[in-house]
Amino acid sequence: MNYCTPEKMGISSADIQSFLQMLERAELATHDLIIMRRDQIVFEHYWKPFHKDFQHRMYSATKSFMSLGIGFLEQDGLIGLDDKLIDYFPEEAKELTDDYFRSLTIRQMLMMRTARQRRSWFPVKPQDRVLDYFQNPSPTAHHPGTFFEYDSNGSFILGALIERVTKKPLMVYLREKFLDKIGFSKEADMLSCPGGHSWSDSALICTATDFLKAAQFCMHKGNWEGEQLLNKEYIEQATSCLVPTFPAEYPAYVHTGYGYQFWRTRDNSYFMNGMGSQYAICVPDKDIIVVYNGDNQGNDFARTIIINAIFDMVICKAQDTPLEENPQAQKALAEYSSTLELHHANGNCTSPMAERINGKTYVLDPNSMGITKLKFTFDEGGGTFAYTNAQGDKELHFGMVANRFGKFPQKGYADRIGTVAGDRLYDCAASAIWADDNTLLIDVQIIDTYFGRLHMIFSFREDLALGIYMKKKAEDFLDEYEGIATGNLIEE
Repeated sequence: MNYCTPEKMGISSADIQSFLQMLERAELATHDLIIMRRDQIVFEHYWKPFHKDFQHRMYSATKSFMSLGIGFLEQDGLIGLDDKLIDYFPEEAKELTDDYFRSLTIRQMLMMRTARQRRSWFPVKPQDRVLDYFQNPSPTAHHPGTFFEYDSNGSFILGALIERVTKKPLMVYLREKFLDKIGFSKEADMLSCPGGHSWSDSALICTATDFLKAAQFCMHKGNWEGEQLLNKEYIEQATSCLVPTFPAEYPAYVHTGYGYQFWRTRDNSYFMNGMGSQYAICVPDKDIIVVYNGDNQGNDFARTIIINAIFDMVICKAQDTPLEENPQAQKALAEYSSTLELHHANGNCTSPMAERINGKTYVLDPNSMGITKLKFTFDEGGGTFAYTNAQGDKELHFGMVANRFGKFPQKGYADRIGTVAGDRLYDCAASAIWADDNTLLIDVQIIDTYFGRLHMIFSFREDLALGIYMKKKAEDFLDEYEGIATGNLIEE
């Protein structure tokens, strides 16, 4: 990768710093940011503990990679975009009598103009996700090719189609066709789904630089170092506005349409879009690419804040000619960036209540989380939340107005296969504050191949009676940590 100063590419270092400061003021959980112009990286930074080699889950940005795989299949004459989907799944679809679905084409599914309402596969926990899709249809069907409705299951099925036609895992096929040629990291991988299928709608794991290279590939319309790997017509179609999206669900100022598994956005631009804030924003008119990764699940405004701010504060202000070099601003940007670390809870680090409850045990009334007792112990800079639930005794270590990194203590969450219980613990960061003298807040961030957020509120009355509220934002885990509970101090 090539690097140069922002000013050489017509971008102000001070504008980039202002954007970073805005991210911090908005208390967004940012993991990394890369800004490239004319194939030159002008800014790259990783919020501690993230780093350049970290293999980051890209969630639904995976769909754009899958779409490129479909493009290669079409280019090689292995499929036609107007082929009927069921022709590639004759056994799985043989019992289907729904004419709307039977007429669905690959092109319509690429555009999220399917014949079914979306349906989550997580609660079902199927033995085979492909079979589940065909054998458990949505009760509501409609003409395909009419309106847009976001449906991850459809994207997954397109990935399964690639694997069926090529007889190769999706990642192997993508490596052969273009990923290895553009320098994708050897460690990049994709999780799988029950039935042995790649999790092609949500589970690409790669570095931020890998993500950037894929965006470059799209910006060059399938050409890499003079070799046309994928025909530019497919890329142009895939990244264009082929179908309007619904402003009620997707803010019009951020989402201005959809192509083949790529989102459109402001100023004739498009982006790969993953849950929680995985973005590769491509701005052809300015020849700028912005990669942003984070985990802002539960923050309904994060996407709008990030995308609007990067346009308003950096992209739209970029000049076509170089700016005068500004060593002072460049140094200030570097110094400020060096201070950035993963977001943590911000507020008061002490309260008189801490001393009153320190080391005391609470017994809880029966509750939906199955927590029977708990105890807080505080140390210099943080503490430990010890509790007992259905799995036994647990400990979560947290920092006060700072992150403490460790393992989240719940066992049995998925590992390499979605929805299938694994035996390892997820990496996490936990921070806490006193919201007032009687209210302790703990913010947990899961920072693993699965990302998630957990907010825990412990409210103590003056007589030390305890009320608990827990809320999670995570896909198919942390379910044991949602609910309300009441606790009473054990007299010792």
